[in-house]
Amino acid sequence: MEMEKEQKSRILIIGVTGNLGFHLANKSIEAGHPTYALVRDSAFSIPHKSQILQTLTNAGAKVLKGSLEDLSSLIEAIQQVDVVICAVSAKQVLNQKLLIKAIKQSGCIKRFIPSEFGLDPDKVQIKDLDYDFYSRKAEIRRLIEADGIPHTYISCNFFTSYLLPSLVQPGLKSPPRDKVSIFGDGNTKAVFVKEIDVAAFTISTVDDPRTLNKVLYLRPPGNVYSMNELVEIWENKIGKKLEKVYVPEKQVLKSIQGKSSYIT
Repeated sequence: MEMEKEQKSRILIIGVTGNLGFHLANKSIEAGHPTYALVRDSAFSIPHKSQILQTLTNAGAKVLKGSLEDLSSLIEAIQQVDVVICAVSAKQVLNQKLLIKAIKQSGCIKRFIPSEFGLDPDKVQIKDLDYDFYSRKAEIRRLIEADGIPHTYISCNFFTSYLLPSLVQPGLKSPPRDKVSIFGDGNTKAVFVKEIDVAAFTISTVDDPRTLNKVLYLRPPGNVYSMNELVEIWENKIGKKLEKVYVPEKQVLKSIQGKSSYIT
């Protein structure tokens, strides 16, 4: 049993003070991986982040100080592990460039999982409406591949915490109880996955040769729903029918233009 634990990959997670990063670290520890967290000095002076780090430390994680802007700290951290998982926010995606350089220079990483955890940037078909959201992720993919870094990309579609709490209604924080907007005909299916489940799937793939240099698509059958189906579920729950306003695709696209809505 002890020998099996020693054979587990050592995992470095960047972004542990975020929601997904915290779950990744917990799942890594639960799975028996020696788990390391790279954090900025400033995180220790921010109460909620300091509490997260204390929780992870108590669970067995080793906290290392460093940042995505400091090559020497990245190399020092990377040389202690076998796998690197980055879970920084979408706005920081391009900050992984120095991390890729550090992984290349270190030459010891057997798997890199970059910060994606959404739609597949090489397959999504949104032009001039995403504010380069997906092109930045695709750019990171190309750099990883050009440097020959062993990798796995995680494509989980949508986090349940982003869209489901509002029933996919922009600007709302809770589901509507009177009127609901349905985009298009409402029959297009989408996949919604909880962050804690994304973390569990991600950790399970680090030592799996089947996922090396591939995209892992998370598609749990019970997590696939259309807007019409989601609305029906909500109506059954509250015991009330909602007024449905169907918004044509052209109108949706027009409303998106000129707005910097967050896209996952």
